[in-house]
Amino acid sequence: MVQSYLRHGPTEAFGLICSSSSNSHYDGKLAYVPALEDVLVWDVKKGQMLSMWHETGHRAEVTCIIRAPQKDTFAVGYADGSIRLWSASNSSVIATFNGHKKAVTSLAFDQAGARLASGSQDTDLILWDVVAEAGLFRLRGHRDQITAIQFVEAVSSAAPSTSTGAAPGFLITSSKDTFLKLWDLSTQHCVQTVVAHRAEIWTLAVNQGQTLVFTGSGEGEMKAWRLDHEAMAAGLQETETGEVTKMIHPITTLPLSSKHRVSQITFHPTRPYLAVQSHERSVEIFRIRTEEEVRKKQARRKKRAKEKKEQAKGKGKEKEAEESDEGEERGQEITIPDLFTPYLVARASGKIRSFDFGDEEHGAKGAVQLFCALSTNSLEVYSIPPPAKSKEETPEASRILSLDLPGHRSDVRTLCLSSDDVLLASAANGSLKVWNLKTTACIRTMECGYPICSTFLPGDRQIAVGTKNGEILIYDVASSTLLETIKAHNGTVWSMHIRADGQALVSGSADKDVKFWEFEQKAADDENPHSARLLTLVHVRTLKMTDDVLSVRYSPNGKLLAVALLDSTVKVFYQDSLKFFLSLYGHKLPVLSMDISADSKLIVTSSADKNVKIWGLDFGDCHRSIFAHDDSVMQVLFEKNDVRELGAKPTHYFWTVGKDKLLKYWDGDKFENIQKLEGHHGEIWALAVSNAGKFVVTGSHDKSIRVWEKLDEPLFLEEERERELETLYETGIADAMNREDSVIGSGADGAAPTNANTAEVTGVSKQTTETLMAGERIIEALDLAQGEIDVFREYEDVKAKGGLGEQIAPPPRNPVLAAYDVEPEEYVLMVVERINSTALYDALLVLPFGKVLVFMRFLNHWAQKEWNLILTSRIIFFLLKTHHHQIVANRVMRTALIPLRKHLREALRKQKDIINYNLAAMKYIKRQSDAQLTAEFFEEEMDEEKVKEKIAEGKKRKRVSIKA
Repeated sequence: MVQSYLRHGPTEAFGLICSSSSNSHYDGKLAYVPALEDVLVWDVKKGQMLSMWHETGHRAEVTCIIRAPQKDTFAVGYADGSIRLWSASNSSVIATFNGHKKAVTSLAFDQAGARLASGSQDTDLILWDVVAEAGLFRLRGHRDQITAIQFVEAVSSAAPSTSTGAAPGFLITSSKDTFLKLWDLSTQHCVQTVVAHRAEIWTLAVNQGQTLVFTGSGEGEMKAWRLDHEAMAAGLQETETGEVTKMIHPITTLPLSSKHRVSQITFHPTRPYLAVQSHERSVEIFRIRTEEEVRKKQARRKKRAKEKKEQAKGKGKEKEAEESDEGEERGQEITIPDLFTPYLVARASGKIRSFDFGDEEHGAKGAVQLFCALSTNSLEVYSIPPPAKSKEETPEASRILSLDLPGHRSDVRTLCLSSDDVLLASAANGSLKVWNLKTTACIRTMECGYPICSTFLPGDRQIAVGTKNGEILIYDVASSTLLETIKAHNGTVWSMHIRADGQALVSGSADKDVKFWEFEQKAADDENPHSARLLTLVHVRTLKMTDDVLSVRYSPNGKLLAVALLDSTVKVFYQDSLKFFLSLYGHKLPVLSMDISADSKLIVTSSADKNVKIWGLDFGDCHRSIFAHDDSVMQVLFEKNDVRELGAKPTHYFWTVGKDKLLKYWDGDKFENIQKLEGHHGEIWALAVSNAGKFVVTGSHDKSIRVWEKLDEPLFLEEERERELETLYETGIADAMNREDSVIGSGADGAAPTNANTAEVTGVSKQTTETLMAGERIIEALDLAQGEIDVFREYEDVKAKGGLGEQIAPPPRNPVLAAYDVEPEEYVLMVVERINSTALYDALLVLPFGKVLVFMRFLNHWAQKEWNLILTSRIIFFLLKTHHHQIVANRVMRTALIPLRKHLREALRKQKDIINYNLAAMKYIKRQSDAQLTAEFFEEEMDEEKVKEKIAEGKKRKRVSIKA
């Protein structure tokens, strides 16, 4: 009988408010923030999480978030190069785009929200068609990570204003390679490259009128550039001197208050404000003045200067007066620093990862909301007051909202569970939090120092925390107060453990002492004899060791005490007499954690040398040494089993966590790894195991706490290993297909460097396991359908010959086709329709040419029957484009292509007629409505101009956005 284990699976992560992997978005009420692999939606005012956008099985971190002009849609870029379009109203994925090889670093929608541009660490820029859910093209040219993208429409006074076709427009991109590039999307080429800064460009922003571009660099410079729309509309042309016309012109450098990296520049969508972050903890706000305001200011200055001049002349200072005259002449033209004046600096309580302006409709009148997502796992909203009339009061940004309770400011260092598995205590530098595990809500927050270890005291009313400076702090959970501070040790308290009988506690420290404590009950209130009894620690005895103590453990039968030392050994003593019993020697680096099995027969030790060793406690012999993790193994714990379950025998299964971000489940008798659980994005420091054996909890450097539940699903080691190998193989195939082969000999020393990706514009394709499987499904469907057609054709041939053949029974239908009750051609269409439209082209690339020929016959049938014409046309054009050379060279294809052309033309002509008819009808309805409006207004006796205005106004008013 093969032994089966129970599988463990992840549940949602908690303790995260926002991670610092990506920017955030704020609409004045809700904040859309990254939380490692998920996006969280917070109501900042109420401080509650409204939804979590999570895709099962997807583990790459969120690296970029942007909202589409259609308010419900968000584009989210991930660290694996994929982009997902999310619908905010039902928290589901609309489409997935795969095209980048590395993390997506910037995204931008055009004005209509129909196209999405994405830039990545792999230096590529990809344009996606959001409506058709397909990649349009890939642009290459940058030499380093793309940091910002903006769509720009060329608006020229020369061009007619009534052109109906939307111009493809331009893209402006900035990169860490110090270049600013302008791309013409109609010709799909870079039309200008500007060496904008000496250091890498981290951000760029375009103003509302799309006339100015601001760029910010790594060395704290912010530069302004002018966009020449006339030149952009005219396209690339030569000047008289033979140079190509420039479309981006430098203007000036704007002074900033600090000389750090400019990491974000943002224009307010409607108000005249510009925000710049160049310091880690503050955002500088500029006010954008209109030219009129600047002129008024200059006039005032002129007046003042004139008065001064009069005074100067009176006193006979002629020279000064002349100088001020010259100054006056100079001050007439308006410069960019005049238009953008520093207004105020908003200072946050921590390092700012990104900021965003809130929308108008939610904010208070006049004031503007500035939202900051901090690297310390918290969110803050500041209110920026409108400019005051008087000069005296200096404007100041005030913090109006902050969200920081449901998470720790720094990484989670220690976890402990109450005996009934209901409460979880987690501690990080500065705070101790208590969570309700059923609802994952944070119910208590208490201040503490730098915690290293923690445990619930018997009765679950108090928590003891060992800190870095040698104190043991005792907290009361109910009143969330610090009851007492015990100066236990002179060095860090590395470990604490309570004896199985709940009467004593042992602590081990870096001051080379192991101290033993007993619990004593005292009344919480001395006056009231009936008040609750609280526990306090009484120091009983001390055991001096030769080296720093890193871990202490009582055996569950209460007979032995194990002590791990900095010299990489573990000493075992009898706990009553403290007589030396065993020394476990074998680790190359110190043992960081250990645990003793429930039957007190095994001790398992985990060390910084990446190994876990299993020892017998009777003779101290090492049963097995396992290379467990790729980095230090931080914690090890035996799984506990539910005492209340009948016939439940204590197992020797144990859990380990390491700095390699993995949680692993082991069988201590067979020395096998049962399961490997991935999910954390940082080193895992802390581990706690359920007392009933139902789940484990891990706490990590990424500030998240994750619960892994035991499922009812059985797990067999053989199958688990096979599955791991399969996934490895599949990702291997996809990677091999995505690899670009270089020229032979190009990697050798001294060989000429080759540019594999010389083409500036290429198609967008990336094979993933999903597209490979989709391609296989199409091939299977084609084989099945073709086989069925052949069998029936054979039967018809035999029947047509007459004689005995007429009495033959028809062959049985294929069971799959019979089950769906469809014709073979319909079945192939059904399979193709089910494939995700974003993965369709990549799936078609998998088909070998022989299958493409078979597929053409089916496409012809679909065109004839007018089934899903859009899909049919897309597939036909893509296949013809991809296999053009073979198709042209192949005489046989002629017979297949001619009927295909005939049928497709007919079908498309019908479609075109229908669309034209509908368009004409819509135009007619519009004319009717306009005529009716005109008639109404003429009755009120207005002149023609006013009527036209009124009609235009009516058109404007018709746009109503209704919110559910």
